[in-house]
Amino acid sequence: MSTISSDEVARVAALARIDLSPEEVERLAGELDVIAGAVARVSEVATPDVPATSHPIALRNVMRDDTVAQPLPVADIMSGAPASAGGQFQVPQILGEDA
Repeated sequence: MSTISSDEVARVAALARIDLSPEEVERLAGELDVIAGAVARVSEVATPDVPATSHPIALRNVMRDDTVAQPLPVADIMSGAPASAGGQFQVPQILGEDA
């Protein structure tokens, strides 16, 4: 039995202001029904003894150790800048404010 009818798809499409042809409405009704069926099957096996997961494989962040190091000399950094003054990058003024 279909849980999502073509009428429901057409109504939601109209609410979302999406113009669908009758063929698209029929196709989407079938596709959405398959998706709803898959969600229902997952809901059947989701019991309190099955832990909830967001991903089938355990994920973890891989980060390097935060170690203190000497910063680059300002002169080396500014050597690659098109324009600099007083150890700072110079950029074109864009807001029309006084410098």
